Amino acid sequence: MAATLWFLEFTILLILPFSQCDSIHNLLVNKGLPAGLLPKAVKSYNLDEEGHLEVFLDQPCLAKFENRVYFESVIRGNLSYGELTGLVGLSQEELFLWLPVKDIIVDDPSSGLILFDVGVVHKQFSLSLFEDPPDCKPDVQGSLLLRSGSINFTIV
Repeated sequence: MAATLWFLEFTILLILPFSQCDSIHNLLVNKGLPAGLLPKAVKSYNLDEEGHLEVFLDQPCLAKFENRVYFESVIRGNLSYGELTGLVGLSQEELFLWLPVKDIIVDDPSSGLILFDVGVVHKQFSLSLFEDPPDCKPDVQGSLLLRSGSINFTIV
């Protein structure tokens, strides 16, 4: 009986650290990033030992923070503490243009700011905008998206 109880406690202690990262949102928080960087609609994700992250959604979708953000069905990047860099599959609307988000960085959490690098400009936002994972709506509401050098129109 004592051996069985000891084995159960040992098993729980082994599993507990892995169960804390059961969702991509918990993983982001454990890496010093806000949970709301990715939408609720994440189907699954893969993270390898080098920090290469792949996030899978059922379909591309749009979410709204301060600006609209477009998530492709697969988002890739490199995850390290306070940083999601080398992003592919994430775009942000700026002045009627869709620009790819290259990096997302939280340098100093006490500042309350998060930095989005969209290539031509670095945008700072309040971390509070990204506390909760947003709802993500399919891209059917009439948007102009610039992706892979092509222009896609969707008519309402």
